Amino acid sequence: MRVAGMGFRASASLDSMRRVLHLACGGQMPDLIATAKGKETSAALRALAEELRVPLRAVAHDRLARQTTLTCSQVSNATYGTGSVAEAAALAAAGAGARLVAPRHISIDRMATCAIAEGTST
Repeated sequence: MRVAGMGFRASASLDSMRRVLHLACGGQMPDLIATAKGKETSAALRALAEELRVPLRAVAHDRLARQTTLTCSQVSNATYGTGSVAEAAALAAAGAGARLVAPRHISIDRMATCAIAEGTST
């Protein structure tokens, strides 16, 4: 299973999320989009999941904090206890033994991030 983890500011647009996802995916679309619990209600994120016809999964903050990320944002660390919401959400949703195949990419407008993990979660 290929999971796109998304981190973003509340004001991030659908276009910003779409562009960073395509940048991170390298042409291989995900089977699932994951983000931090509470962010799954974002209209832009829901629209992206609907556009791609993939499920959207919210990951509890304690599960995010247990993931080892390759990159580190001070804001993500202070708010969610993880260096990267995108990387941690992708890894947590992809399941045990998941690995990052694309570390966090940042949108041009710096409003959204996306990382890709592969794992066996269903």
